[in-house]
Amino acid sequence: VQLQASGGGLVQAGGCLRLSCVVSGGTFSNYAMGWFRQAPGKEREFVAAITRGGSTTYYADSVKGRFTISRDNAKNTVTLQMNSLKPEDTAVYYCAAVRLMSWYQRPSRDHTMYPYWGQGTQVTVSS
Repeated sequence: VQLQASGGGLVQAGGCLRLSCVVSGGTFSNYAMGWFRQAPGKEREFVAAITRGGSTTYYADSVKGRFTISRDNAKNTVTLQMNSLKPEDTAVYYCAAVRLMSWYQRPSRDHTMYPYWGQGTQVTVSS
């Protein structure tokens, strides 16, 4: 399974960005998807996740109400819409996939539970 993330960039505080991740090499709907981020000198942290069918989403408290994760199983794509960006959102953002048996199973917030990763895309928010 290969993941290709895109959409990062430089934006001013209060602005927005949309990250996309295209998955290939597997049946996309078999995988729950997550977004994680890692800032310099910090550990990788959970941002958002979505179930296989897309019916349920989960967010870190720090992004709740500002970020939206969604997926299109027909296009093998998961997106992260980021609004009201803050300087503390600056990080490399990674999409990740984990195969789950249940359509509704809650994906983990632990990055070590995801075996498949994209290459990362840089998001920089200036103050």
